[in-house]
Amino acid sequence: MKETLAYYICSMNKEIVVSGIRSTGYLHLGNYFGAIQNYVLMQENYECYFFVADYHALTTHPDPKLLKANVYRVVAENIASGLDPNKVALYAQSDIPEIPELYLMLNMLAYKGELEKVPTFKEKVRSQPDNVNAGLLTYPVLMAADILIQRAVKVPVGKDQEQHLEMARNFANRFNTRYGQEFFPEPQVFRFNQSAVKIMSLDGNGKMSKSENVNATIYLSDDDDTIRKKIMKAKTDSGPTEHNSVMPDYIQNLFLLMDLTAKPGIADTFRSQFNNCTIRFGDMKKQLAEDMVAFVRPIREHAANLQADETAIKKILKDGAEKARAGASKTIEGARKLIGINYY
Repeated sequence: MKETLAYYICSMNKEIVVSGIRSTGYLHLGNYFGAIQNYVLMQENYECYFFVADYHALTTHPDPKLLKANVYRVVAENIASGLDPNKVALYAQSDIPEIPELYLMLNMLAYKGELEKVPTFKEKVRSQPDNVNAGLLTYPVLMAADILIQRAVKVPVGKDQEQHLEMARNFANRFNTRYGQEFFPEPQVFRFNQSAVKIMSLDGNGKMSKSENVNATIYLSDDDDTIRKKIMKAKTDSGPTEHNSVMPDYIQNLFLLMDLTAKPGIADTFRSQFNNCTIRFGDMKKQLAEDMVAFVRPIREHAANLQADETAIKKILKDGAEKARAGASKTIEGARKLIGINYY
C-alpha cells in the first residue's frame, strides 16, 4: 500500500496517459517501433497506465488454455523492451472490476445505430460473419471505459482507432451533460512522436501484423535463425538501373529497418551503393539479418527469463492493478453518486 501511495504522490501532477494492447498474437517490430518505444519515453514524463486488453481479446474466443500465457508474454515483452513497472501501472484489463462497471454505465449512453456505423465493426461483420457478437458491436464502449476510468487526457492511438477515441469523447460529454457535471475530461489523441515509425511487412504487403503472413513479420520472440531466414526472404528486386532512382516502398522499408537497428553509417553505405546502381541486395540483407538478430536477441532472452518466473509476473500484474484501481475506484464512486446509485 505504501508503494502505491508513493506512486500517486510523485505522479499526481503529471498528465494521465492510457494505452492498451490485445493479449492475442505475438508482439513484433511494428509494435515495438510504432508503440512500445514511445511508451518507454512517455513513462518518464507522464502518469502512464498500460494494460493488456484481455477482455477485448474475448471477442475472438481465444483458447482458455492459452490466455494466461499470452497475457504473461505480452507483459514480459513490454518490460523486456524497456517499460519499467515501477514507473507505470502495467496491468491486465480484467483485474480492474471498475472497468466493466463503467462499461455498463456507458452502454446506457451508446446507441445501436452509431455503433453499427463504426468502420471496424463493419469490417468484422464482413470478415467473420459467423461471430458478430455484442462485444464486437460495443467494442468502442469498452475502449471508452478503459480510458475514462482513469480520466485520461492523452491516448496514443493509430489512425484506425481515432474514431473510437472520438466516440469516447462523445460518451464522456453525454455523461457530463446527463448528470450535470464536468466529471470526465475529453481524452485527446496523443501524438507523442509526430514521426511515428511504421514498419511494413517484409513481403511489401501492408504493415507488419500479429496474424497476417507470419513469415514476413519479425516477432520479438523469433530465434536467431528464424530472423535470418525471414530477412533473406524479404522482397527485393534486381536493383536500380539509373543513378539516384526512387526506392520502391519495400526497399525503403529494408533501409528503415537498417537505420533502426544497425550501427551508424552502415545504412548510408548501402544507400550510396543503391544511388550509384552497385547495390547487391543479398549482401544488404545478410548485414540487416545480423543487425536484426543482435537487436531482437536481448529482448527475446529477457522476456523468456521473465516468463519463466511466474511469481515475478504475478507480482508485476498485482502491483499494477493496485495502482490502476486506486484511481478507478474513485472514478466509479463519483460516477455512482452522480447517477444516484448511492443508497447507504
